[in-house]
Amino acid sequence: MRAAAFLYPWDVIGDPDAPGRLAALGVQQATLASAYHSTRALTPRHPRHRIVTARYAAVLYPPDPARWARRTLRPYAQDWVAGPDPFGAATRALADAGLEVHSWVVLAHNSRLGADHPSAVVRNAYGDPYPWAPCIARPEVRAYLVTLAAEAAVRPGARGTELESCGWYGLAHLHAHDKTAGVPLPGAAQYLMSVCFCPVCAEGYRELGVTVGELRRAVVRAMAPLWAGGPAPAGTGGRAGEWAAVEALLGAEPAGVLRTWRDRAARTLQRAVVRAVRDAAPDGFRVLLHADPAAHRCGANAGVDPADVLAHADGVVLPCTGDADARADVLAPFADRPAAATVAANLTVVSGLGGSPHTLAADATHAASLGANALRLYHAGLASDDDLTAVREALDALA
Repeated sequence: MRAAAFLYPWDVIGDPDAPGRLAALGVQQATLASAYHSTRALTPRHPRHRIVTARYAAVLYPPDPARWARRTLRPYAQDWVAGPDPFGAATRALADAGLEVHSWVVLAHNSRLGADHPSAVVRNAYGDPYPWAPCIARPEVRAYLVTLAAEAAVRPGARGTELESCGWYGLAHLHAHDKTAGVPLPGAAQYLMSVCFCPVCAEGYRELGVTVGELRRAVVRAMAPLWAGGPAPAGTGGRAGEWAAVEALLGAEPAGVLRTWRDRAARTLQRAVVRAVRDAAPDGFRVLLHADPAAHRCGANAGVDPADVLAHADGVVLPCTGDADARADVLAPFADRPAAATVAANLTVVSGLGGSPHTLAADATHAASLGANALRLYHAGLASDDDLTAVREALDALA
């Protein structure tokens, strides 16, 4: 299987050994961030630093001023990586080492954008804003994301792109000094706390025959026992069980309205983004979405309809870290993929982040038996030397 590893430009800029070290792992591709959310990242081998703090979501290339003129929502420039075009400089260095570079674009996840434009974000049933989660049903947000995708994906030297957070973002978020785990919230409750009640979504619900007040009361009523420490509804397990629990908590009709509206917004965004990237890209440019086969899922791996997404995108990158059952749950819905489609199993290879580089060969083989035809390794820049040695040995064995 073709293997690619994720990387940040700051892993490469200032470290002349980084491209060769990555190529020596046995990967054929570097998936390099061109637009990324805020983070604090370890750089365990860099000769000049050990920690990089990206203070806010930003693009790692010079955005085109003409493209963004007179726009309220626009990308932010960065100042924590040296040079006017870190993505471009890193791309050239990686290509010189024989690696194909694909851009890695984070879309609907931007805390600074939400802080600066609070009307543009998801608001839960209690009225709380989620600054990290732009509401993708809003026309101005969709226009921003489509424009950002075309610019950030199609960079000089990139041969394809992988689009993260191309759909709904919700409650789940790695936040500084987080204190939200006091009440355990299973998947169904996470979904209910991720549903948006902004004015645009409220109008969408009304058009589907349910007032926003009715839906809000239904969500608040459904969540009340969980806040009191009561048990979550028993599900059948997996993604299907999560949705059955949503219907049990909320009722079939309200749940159906939410699903119809949110699925429509996600599909509209995903199709528009892929079309914009294709329009801007040369022939042969591959467009993949980081995805989850359960349409109700939110986050970096946004929920998709497996049949619909592969009708317009070239493939998907799926979260496959976990046990065999977890991989089967995520890969099985793509078993009937078109022959040309990429179904990439994304496996975490950083032990400190819960990954398992020492079982990579077995995990990749299992993923292949379930239909995966490519590998994504998260994350070559964050991994220890021991982790990278295990990756190299696993890829040698798979080859």
